[in-house]
Amino acid sequence: MDPLSSPFPGMDPFLETAYRWKSIHTRLIVGMSDALSLQLPPAYFVEIEERVYITQPGDQERRPIEPDVYIVHEQAAPYLAMSTPNTVTPPLIFKMLDDEPKIEHRYLEIRDTASLEVVTTIEILSPFNKRPGAQGFDAFQNKRSAVMASATHWIEIDLLRAGARPAQVSAKGDYYALLKRGDQSRMLAVWFFNLQDRMPTIAVPLRPPHSDVALDLQAVWDEMYRRARYAYSLDYSQPAPPPPLRPDDRRWAEERIQTWQVARESQSR
Repeated sequence: MDPLSSPFPGMDPFLETAYRWKSIHTRLIVGMSDALSLQLPPAYFVEIEERVYITQPGDQERRPIEPDVYIVHEQAAPYLAMSTPNTVTPPLIFKMLDDEPKIEHRYLEIRDTASLEVVTTIEILSPFNKRPGAQGFDAFQNKRSAVMASATHWIEIDLLRAGARPAQVSAKGDYYALLKRGDQSRMLAVWFFNLQDRMPTIAVPLRPPHSDVALDLQAVWDEMYRRARYAYSLDYSQPAPPPPLRPDDRRWAEERIQTWQVARESQSR
């Protein structure tokens, strides 16, 4: 048994928390980018892009951040000259102003190497773009509609049971991956999977004459879990984060965790 492996064969519900998701999201984006780059023909490359949302007062996602730019006011500092050696040139002292809290959201684009045109967009959903009324939700829905109406392929991956979902995929599985090809059809390819399932391998389309590329979501997830060492930092003695697991899933999860813990303990002896 790999001591860094997860007790679950697929998604780990103990990682469905807003405070961890930023890190998980980033790790998955990098992992998917690496997995795809190994398979793409030279005519394509993968780019990691980013959107930034400025949060509003009262927003549940509002939190302190490290500002990129400081706006400053000058103020006198007569004490500095007395507290530093004469060999140090006295600097001016500035006070930092509060920066606006923001949320950074990364996503993937497969681009044409020659033209740099976006061929496929891949989004991993986050709590803030699954909550109606939040700025991230509206921006995501607008982008989703625009890309689906274009010649760009669209893939969205939802590994969070909580939050709103489009009507087409609502209440059909705990998790899903959706593909809308940029062929002007109204057909969607959807991979639904539940907590007790392994994640699917999905198709990532390119442009003719190139065939689809396979993206093994489970392999990316497992590698991310191992590299982040979640086996050591997660407290599996506590209930899974909300929403509550269904009774049969809860019993199944408890059994998986108990078996996993026994195996780890016996291996460490």
